[in-house]
Amino acid sequence: MILAVLLIATQVAAQDPRLDRLDPDTRTQVTVVVDSARRMGLPAEPLIQRALEGATKGAPGPRIVTAVRRLSADLGTARAALGDGASVPELEAGVAALRAGATPQVLAKLHSVRRPPLTMALSVLADLVASGVPADSAAVAVLALAPKARDADLVEFRRAVERDIALGAPPAAATSVRVNAGADVLNAASPPPGPALPRRP
Repeated sequence: MILAVLLIATQVAAQDPRLDRLDPDTRTQVTVVVDSARRMGLPAEPLIQRALEGATKGAPGPRIVTAVRRLSADLGTARAALGDGASVPELEAGVAALRAGATPQVLAKLHSVRRPPLTMALSVLADLVASGVPADSAAVAVLALAPKARDADLVEFRRAVERDIALGAPPAAATSVRVNAGADVLNAASPPPGPALPRRP
């Protein structure tokens, strides 16, 4: 068993020499996680980058391994919610949203109501929470706008909320006011189709 693990680690390390920056024990454990992620169809590059980030910051080996394992698990959760066709940027944005407090159910709902790519919508959700908006309020807002809003609309919505918060508005209230205004604008821009006109004889 130990020999098999070492062989896997050696093969993966040989494929990506950047991991040589890690000490032997950390490299062995990280490469096993990376190889397992690859077998599950998860992207390896974010995991490698997380390990290298830890090495650059001088983090101890066990902490690097824990961070890589956690990221692998979060990528798996994001992929399960967003579907097998989710891109790497979408998965990374999904992880950020999950870590901000969004649930997998929110990610799955977003996937069902918005055409891809979902990267911007997920990023806006995470940014709102980082600005102080409660995770559930941020999720409700993004889901309300997602079906019709363009990426640019979502970015402007986030900026408007952040401006209101900077001016002293409570984060949840600022979000509610702005999402209602945004929904009104989007609905006005996309009126429901009227009755079909009769054909001329």
